[in-house]
Amino acid sequence: MSKIEESVEVAVPVPVAYNQWTQFEEFPRFMDGVERIEQRTSTLTHWVTKVGGVTREFDAEITEQIPDERVAWTTVEGEARQAGVVTFHRLDDQHTKVMLQMEHDPEGIADTVGDKLGFVRRQASGDLGRFKEFIESRGTETGAWRGEV
Repeated sequence: MSKIEESVEVAVPVPVAYNQWTQFEEFPRFMDGVERIEQRTSTLTHWVTKVGGVTREFDAEITEQIPDERVAWTTVEGEARQAGVVTFHRLDDQHTKVMLQMEHDPEGIADTVGDKLGFVRRQASGDLGRFKEFIESRGTETGAWRGEV
């Protein structure tokens, strides 16, 4: 398993950052390589990704969700193995630190080489940067799910 830790500071309050992160079907708007996400239940999402010309599908289950604090997940079926948590930290009334911690298990030689070269870490960092641009340019979330898991 490879471990990744990345963070970004966004110029929106914690509830806005958190609410946007709960809108999984919007992830393709700022996550490179994510083609589509379907929210199947309150805790199950189906992902379709395309990275380096390789399309993969997998299901991820939300294992913990606490409003304005954290969203944790793990893959449960499909062509990817990963688990992680995104946490939201108040810096002040208008700024939030979004922290991603993730473990993933590269599959095959191409994934292993890409992981060793830091591809996944750079992608995670880039995705957080695009999340920052997305939420700050909007100033508000596209929706919210305030349930607890």
